[in-house]
Amino acid sequence: MYNKELIDDFIETIGELHGIADKTALASQIQQKYGLVKDRSVYCCKWFAVRFCRADSRSFGNTVLSLSVLQKYDDRPFIVCLVTPTANFLFLANTTFLKKISHSSQELRTDNIKGSFNGGDIMHHYDGVENCEENFEYLFTSHENYSFQENLVRLVEATNNIRPTGHRFEPDEKQENNIYKSVDRAVSFLNSREYHILNEDLQARVRSVEKEIAIASFIDNVNLRGRIIEYLITESGDLHSVLIKALRRGTPLPEIFTAYKLGDYERKFDEYYTATDIKTKVMFLSSNPKGYNIDKLLSFLAQDQSVYLVFIVTIDKNERISTRLCSLYNRQLLSATRIISHWAGRNSRGVTQYLGEALEDIVDSFDSTIDIDEAHRFLDDCLSI
Repeated sequence: MYNKELIDDFIETIGELHGIADKTALASQIQQKYGLVKDRSVYCCKWFAVRFCRADSRSFGNTVLSLSVLQKYDDRPFIVCLVTPTANFLFLANTTFLKKISHSSQELRTDNIKGSFNGGDIMHHYDGVENCEENFEYLFTSHENYSFQENLVRLVEATNNIRPTGHRFEPDEKQENNIYKSVDRAVSFLNSREYHILNEDLQARVRSVEKEIAIASFIDNVNLRGRIIEYLITESGDLHSVLIKALRRGTPLPEIFTAYKLGDYERKFDEYYTATDIKTKVMFLSSNPKGYNIDKLLSFLAQDQSVYLVFIVTIDKNERISTRLCSLYNRQLLSATRIISHWAGRNSRGVTQYLGEALEDIVDSFDSTIDIDEAHRFLDDCLSI
């Protein structure tokens, strides 16, 4: 969770100390003011961690930290404070914002976390957004979508040139035609009786676990929160009952495993095969939810009757739950969908991400418009990656 008030104050304090030119003195003042615990070279609290570095300019190649130590703090904003003779510069250096691992990383594997990252390994931009203090909230709420393990796989491939484990979908001519026809299928489905059947089905599932969804909305870990709410809505059986009891009683939650499929809920109709992704937006928390794997999306849309949908669930501060079922091509959602290019590799087109505020707008004031030309341009972009 991003503590905006505290981190804004931290950023302001660092700015007030421009020109201190002494990282030890700066670290001492910051530690005292915020009650930070010193863990070797890292200063930390519940809400953020910071590593102070010294260089002559904003561009620096110094070794910053080992990947194994970063893992301990990757669940909160990990800030690098670069102290130069005239100014202090701040960067986010969570694993999402690392290009690779540089130092002593020859043995780095997903089951052997080795090596350190240098200043030059920190991304200056994330999907066109500058890595600077003005954008920390957006950047960190984007990072929260990815587990350390997901980033580790990417860093291992980038560092050691290991063959990627993903699968890049290359459609043939018939499949590509089906992908473009998916826009017309979406329009048809949204105007069909089946859309209302699916929407009512999902809404009924939400109503049956409203209290538990409200409780789960206070879970700090974004990935865990999303998985639990998706499970509450889509599943049944013994584990579902155990989860509900744990949420109601405040006891430890059972381990929830998800299949990481394209959609959380699939339903077949005579003329449509639907896959629906459930996206939760807690309205009193900042977040920019992860979208979909582009190759998985294209592979699904290449099927004859496929329709991909997003079921948005919002929870406000009064624990009121609202929902909206929409197509990925709906104008509001498509305009708020960003392709995260640094996740694209030799065997992958990458992933997408949604702007959290847009999800709230869709639920509050839905525009059902699908701009067919714009949707086709989006597919052009996905296929050309």
